[in-house]
Amino acid sequence: MSIHSQEEQHMESAGKTMTSYLAPRVRDIQPSGIRRFFDLASGNKDIITLGVGEPDFITPWHVREACVYSLERGFTSYTSNAGTPELREAIAEYLDNSYQVKYNPKDEILVTVGASEAIDLALRALIVPGDEILIPVPCYISYSPITAVGGGVPVEVETFAKDSFKLQAAQLEAKITPRSKVLILNYPSNPTGGIMSYEDWLPIAKLVEKHDLIVISDEIYSELTYGEKHVSFASIPGMKDRTILVNGFSKAFAMTGWRMGYACGHPDLIYAMLKIHQYTVMCAPVMGQIAALEALKNGLEEKDHMVESYNQRRRLIVQGLRDIGLACHEPQGAFYAFPSIESTGLTSEEFATGLLKEAKVAAVPGNVFGAGGEGFLRCSYATSVNQISEALHRIGQFVHQLNR
Repeated sequence: MSIHSQEEQHMESAGKTMTSYLAPRVRDIQPSGIRRFFDLASGNKDIITLGVGEPDFITPWHVREACVYSLERGFTSYTSNAGTPELREAIAEYLDNSYQVKYNPKDEILVTVGASEAIDLALRALIVPGDEILIPVPCYISYSPITAVGGGVPVEVETFAKDSFKLQAAQLEAKITPRSKVLILNYPSNPTGGIMSYEDWLPIAKLVEKHDLIVISDEIYSELTYGEKHVSFASIPGMKDRTILVNGFSKAFAMTGWRMGYACGHPDLIYAMLKIHQYTVMCAPVMGQIAALEALKNGLEEKDHMVESYNQRRRLIVQGLRDIGLACHEPQGAFYAFPSIESTGLTSEEFATGLLKEAKVAAVPGNVFGAGGEGFLRCSYATSVNQISEALHRIGQFVHQLNR
């Protein structure tokens, strides 16, 4: 018997396992519903994946070349904790030009390791144990777990297909209590593709002010809208200082693996986030920052071509799902369709599992995105037209078999 096995046996005999050392808040977190599901599909070449939210485009060559050239010149050192001045200045100019929000690059912008780190930093900087964090659902799966790890209490605010998954003021106010502190927003939405217009934001802004809330606005899909232009919550009068705007380069510039994001907000809030950032990751990788700078300076035209392609695929998948008999609201942003599968009589988990096993199509059951996602399926259209067409064919056959 190995020493390791002897130690395990000793601990078990003492009634103790290694998990007993874990903090309960961490031990009780469920693994990612998206990753768990797609681990089942990994390694099978026959499976068509409509799952992981990742562009199928490769990072444009000139962006990669900027990184390569930086390595050739020996740019491999730390940068300022907040990010290079050049990148922060470019981010400030981009947000001003695109969304009419002005930030001082010196003390109102922090470059992070992906938008996910920015969200984590914001929540850790704000949460006092017991604070309630308002989270419209269905939503990106990380918000509730990160809230719980920080000692906060996630409070779900349901949105509905009949409202195009827009956050409604009445639904929000019904969930606000004296312990409410932060509202997390994610528009354009993952997983629904819903967006919010300027008029949609106004009653939400009134509630934010009335109840003295801070907003974390995750706008990672801001460039991916079809028709209406994205409206940043920070651009609503009176909301800039109350908002931590989170964005990044993963979706719009096909840079998921680079892990480049940023947060913008009031200097006091950004400084608090910076203190955590400098003690945990020090700074975002310099090579990634150089690539991100190149993307902002010279990559907007390629970004527009990607958005045109997504729009074509969006129309294809939405109409295809409707033709199959699955009701599907029209997503106006991101790159996800969110069809209802209630007509089949199956739960989201049952439908997604059957679709994977019998039709070899991997999509994400809607329930992993919060209570409001039950009865839906998330289908990413960030894949080729041929793949989408074949997936629709297989989904149609699967649904037909269910209805026989």
